[in-house]
Amino acid sequence: MERRNVCGAEVGLKRRYLLGGRSAAKQESLPTGRESAKIPNLAHVELNAMGEGTSGESLGTVLVAGAANLAIALAKLVAGLIGGSAAMLSESAHSAADTVTELLLLVSVRRSGKPADRRHPFGYGKAGFVWAMMAAVATLVGGAGFSITHGLHEISHGEELADLTPSYVVLAVSFVIEAISFTKAYRQLRKEARRYEVSPVRLVRLTSDTALKAVLFEDAAALVGLVIAGAGLLGSQLSGSALWDGAASVAIGLLLLVVALILIQSNLSLLIGQAAPQGVQLGIRAVLMAQPEVEDVVELLTMMIGPGAVLVAAKIDFRDEASAAGVEIACEEVDRRLRERFPGVRQVFLDPTPTRRRF
Repeated sequence: MERRNVCGAEVGLKRRYLLGGRSAAKQESLPTGRESAKIPNLAHVELNAMGEGTSGESLGTVLVAGAANLAIALAKLVAGLIGGSAAMLSESAHSAADTVTELLLLVSVRRSGKPADRRHPFGYGKAGFVWAMMAAVATLVGGAGFSITHGLHEISHGEELADLTPSYVVLAVSFVIEAISFTKAYRQLRKEARRYEVSPVRLVRLTSDTALKAVLFEDAAALVGLVIAGAGLLGSQLSGSALWDGAASVAIGLLLLVVALILIQSNLSLLIGQAAPQGVQLGIRAVLMAQPEVEDVVELLTMMIGPGAVLVAAKIDFRDEASAAGVEIACEEVDRRLRERFPGVRQVFLDPTPTRRRF
């Protein structure tokens, strides 16, 4: 009982660690007891991929993408009005929506970096997820909605297109600009992937840097959308029918719809309280079990509370022979080791709980 009081009151670590967690039900699938201490550092990549923020690089990526989208939106609008192309107008709406998205992502990066205060003791990390989700909604409504409805109207009421030369020129220039923006984002991704020795695809899946993820998805969609628009224009020009142009507009809208839904789901999961990958939890559990005073990890919960920021909460069964002072020192040691091994950890809460009380 003495152990419980000491750890619960003074040794219950409320540190600066953040890493991600799982529901209590899913926790049961993880190894328990001394078995987890034998697990190699499977979480090293996953933890560090989320743990060290890249807000500075993400900010630069967002700014480049935003400037590119604004210039492209205006050029597409002019070309679309000259040629009367629904696909070009849809691409203009796409770029305009992306511009709004980049502005919201800029707010996301800045807001999530604010330090914790009395009213928000865990920081403002989740504010980044809110603004990133709003950016995804902007893509859904402004880009996908307009493109699909305008494309359907073009299919049913479309007329023969006018001079398409400006449209082809704008598409070519836009492709180059979008490729530059995408290359910057992808280079940042590859840099981080090489650093943690994982594939770029795996890093995208693991990262909680929603700004980087959004720019990557949207720039990739922009490149594909430009190809679709070009194919639609060529088809309409060769056939003399607006059907191809309208179909291209609808296809662009559906592409944006898929991207928006993926980003919305990703940010919604983080807002609800997404856990870290299983490898992350195994790594944390291994650190806890490596402490001599620890008999067992009764329960381990983690939650992402911001881009690259994780909260860790654990019920620990300490050895019976451990004194109150020993438990206190052990908690401090666990705190230090978690901080050193997993830079993404921001808060750690340890609750002494005998295994026999496990429910």
